[in-house]
Amino acid sequence: MRAIITGPTGAVGISLIQELCDHGWEVVAVARPHSKRLDAIPRLKNVTVVECALENIKDLSDYVEGKVDVFYHFGWDGTYGNSRLDVQEQNKNVGYTLEAVSAAKKLGCSVFVGAGSQSEFGHVQGVLHPDMPCRPDNGYGAAKLAACHMSRVMCNNLGIRHEWCRIVSLYGPFDGDHTMVMSVIRNLLEGRKPSCTNGDQIWDYIYSKDAARAFRLVAESGKDGEIYCFGTGKTRTLRQYIEVIRDTIDSNLEIGFGELPYYQNQVMHLEADIANLKNDTGFEPRYTFEEGIRETIDWMKKRVEQTGEKDENN
Repeated sequence: MRAIITGPTGAVGISLIQELCDHGWEVVAVARPHSKRLDAIPRLKNVTVVECALENIKDLSDYVEGKVDVFYHFGWDGTYGNSRLDVQEQNKNVGYTLEAVSAAKKLGCSVFVGAGSQSEFGHVQGVLHPDMPCRPDNGYGAAKLAACHMSRVMCNNLGIRHEWCRIVSLYGPFDGDHTMVMSVIRNLLEGRKPSCTNGDQIWDYIYSKDAARAFRLVAESGKDGEIYCFGTGKTRTLRQYIEVIRDTIDSNLEIGFGELPYYQNQVMHLEADIANLKNDTGFEPRYTFEEGIRETIDWMKKRVEQTGEKDENN
């Protein structure tokens, strides 16, 4: 099997490259030209790195030789901060997704797998089901939802199997420093007390290696037109997650619980319904949070030791 991965330098992309190579796949990693994170891509014998901007994704067949079986589209501009609210900027990503489908067809792909988000559901509480109504409340979520439906229609017209995977909450090495998990880790490792809410929110975190395995299984045995929610199907409070992070680093460190207020209309419960993912692919999460966070903290320690960097914004 041979796969293309756009956006290969994030937590999921890097884990997926390793996962696919471990199972004998060949991988073409399509990254932005001159990306600061190119060195993060595993340099394995089955991996080819191609530099191509999202703006040029429609011409990807000019950069890649030979037939490809699966197209993983993770590339997306404006994934955090105020850029998520920019409707015009987010709308460009919908176009890039459709151009990725065109590229997939030119390269002979039989499967297109898109990376969605829980933001597609909008302001919801509780268990997120693949078939529940979506009412996104920001540009990022609306663009992801539009990309989901429009790429599915386009794939259907082109005879390409289409699957869309909505990641609820993810953590792992190479994730951005702006996330809750990575921010808490960095603060604790650098001797600062993290300021947090009371941490009563109920959350479902999936480790990047488990998410990568789910992406592989979806490509191998997922069903055409399906939407899959990625999580573990198990929850803890954010306080419990943060306490595990603290205890893994040093149980004597202080956490500033209650120092931050909840957001207005704070979501207090997010959990993935992974029933169809299990039924269609046989997926079961393998990592406990304790196991995954240990690997993530060890990776962060090595990164800081090797680079001496402080508070990097990716």
